[in-house]
Amino acid sequence: MENILITGGAGFIGSHVVRRFVNEYPNYKIINLDALTYAGNLENLKDVEDKSNYTFVKGNICDTQLIEKLFSDYKIDSVIHLAAESHVDRSIQDPLAFAKTNVLGTLTLLQAAKQAWKNDFSNKLFYHISTDEVYGTLTNEGFFTENTSYDPHSPYSASKASSDHFVRAFHDTYGLPIIISNCSNNYGSYQFPEKLIPLFINNIVNNKPLPIYGKGENVRDWLFVEDHARAIDVIFHKGKIGETYNVGGFNEWKNIDLVKVLIATVDEFLGRQKGSSEKLITFVEDRKGHDYRYAIDSSKLKNELGWEPSLQFEEGIRKTVKWYLENKGWVDHVTSGEYQKYYKEMYEDRT
Repeated sequence: MENILITGGAGFIGSHVVRRFVNEYPNYKIINLDALTYAGNLENLKDVEDKSNYTFVKGNICDTQLIEKLFSDYKIDSVIHLAAESHVDRSIQDPLAFAKTNVLGTLTLLQAAKQAWKNDFSNKLFYHISTDEVYGTLTNEGFFTENTSYDPHSPYSASKASSDHFVRAFHDTYGLPIIISNCSNNYGSYQFPEKLIPLFINNIVNNKPLPIYGKGENVRDWLFVEDHARAIDVIFHKGKIGETYNVGGFNEWKNIDLVKVLIATVDEFLGRQKGSSEKLITFVEDRKGHDYRYAIDSSKLKNELGWEPSLQFEEGIRKTVKWYLENKGWVDHVTSGEYQKYYKEMYEDRT
C-alpha cells in the first residue's frame, strides 16, 4: 500500500483530487491534510469520508512538528501538494499571509520529506501543483510553455513562483524526486465563491451586481476541475522526475464574454428571458497589477503523457451551473459570516 499525503485536500481542486485517488486506487492510503480555512470545507468530501483508505488530518503545512509526525506516523511515500493561499485579491490585501503559507509552508513540507526519506528516494515523489500566473502576462500572441521565464506580478504569483523555485532547488541540491505542474484557471463544483465563475453564478441567481474589473478585456484560459484532477493523476503516475508540465484547457475567453455565457446559461436554467441578467454587469476599478492574458501550451503533457481536456467549455459551464443551482445549501453555507464581510469590502464598496 502506498501512503500519499495530499495537502489542501478539502479545498476546491484538492477535494476533486482526493476523491479521484480514494475511489480509483483502493490500494493507496490517502491522508488529507487541510487547515480548514475559509476555502477548505469537509462537506466537499462527504461521499468519501467513510472510505477505509481515507484519513483526514486538520493542520497547517507551516506546523513543522505536525508535518514531521505525519511523515513518521503514516510512513508517507509521496506528497501531492495543493495547499495554498490562492486568491489574487486577498494577496494584495495581505501579502505576508501568502508568503507564510505558499513559501514557508512548501519549504516545511520539502524539509520534512527530505528528512523522512533519509536520502533514500526510491519510489518517492514530491509533486507540487502551481499556477500559470508565475509566468506573468501575455499580449494577444503566444503561449506559456514549460520554458517560459518567470515574471510574477502579484503577491500571489510571486509567492507561488518562490515555492516553485524551492521545489526545484531541493531536486537540484538534494536529489529530492519532484515534479511540478502549472495550471490555468480552474472551474467546476465546490469552488469557493470568491472566484469569478461561482461568484457570478451566485450573483445572477440573487440579482446582485456582477463586478467586472476594468472593461472586462482580460483573457484567461479555463480548465474544468475534473480534467485537472485527471491530469494530476496522469502526471503523478507517468510524469518524469524533475520535469514541469503545463496543464491548460485550450480554452481562452475574455472576461466580459465569459460573463455573458454565464448569464445566458443561468437565465436559461432559471427560466428567465435570455440575457435579461446582463443589466447586472457593473464595471469596477481595475485590479492592481492586473495581468492582461494567460494562455497555456499543454502540448508537452498531451504528447508525452497522453492527456487532453475531455470537455468543451460550453458543456463544462452547463455542468457547473447546474451543480451550483442544485446545491444551494452548500453555497449558502460557505457564503455566510466572514465571507459576507469580505465580499462587501472587496466588491460592493468599489462599485
